[in-house]
Amino acid sequence: MKSITIAMLVVAVAVSSTCLAADEWVSLFDGKTMDGWKASEHSDSWKVEDGKLVCFGPRSHLFYVGDVKGANFKNFELKLEVLLHPGSNSGVYIHTAYQQNGWPNKGYEAQVNNTHKDRKKTGGLYGVKDVMDKSPAKDNEWWSYHITVKGKRIILKVNGEVTADYTEPEDLNRPNRQLSSGTIALQAHDPKSKAEYKNIKIKPLP
Repeated sequence: MKSITIAMLVVAVAVSSTCLAADEWVSLFDGKTMDGWKASEHSDSWKVEDGKLVCFGPRSHLFYVGDVKGANFKNFELKLEVLLHPGSNSGVYIHTAYQQNGWPNKGYEAQVNNTHKDRKKTGGLYGVKDVMDKSPAKDNEWWSYHITVKGKRIILKVNGEVTADYTEPEDLNRPNRQLSSGTIALQAHDPKSKAEYKNIKIKPLP
């Protein structure tokens, strides 16, 4: 009887720990190095400066390849802080996968663009649920991005306000551009665009 009780306690503790782990925020960026991240194409477009990931240069995507969840996320909340310089364009990819060249062909992009000429602005799910013409964020100011993926639903928030709420149709037949699972990537869009990222953290969901 005593051994059964101990075994049950061990199982209970294990279950409790698992539930707690699924509800914890985990940092993806140490603020000092690009450990756990891998840049495509023009890797020199990315630097770590004063606790921030800064992109400025030719097109490059910085993919998370670290140990958290094996860099393979399905349901999660992602929070990060962003600062854009005037006229700049960037983005945050979800459910994507590393590729050396070109724009990521897997997953969705949460748009980062306040004053770049592209009419699709910050807070939109690029090409799917766009925010047109007027950005909810301002250049030269830090703002928060909160991205939630659960099941077939994606919710984007800028500074706590919902800017896009999209539920993927069950019959969607778009093999790459649809929810599955994958990693996170940040975008260096072009040589004239400069963006800064910090406090990047994720909370895996059941």
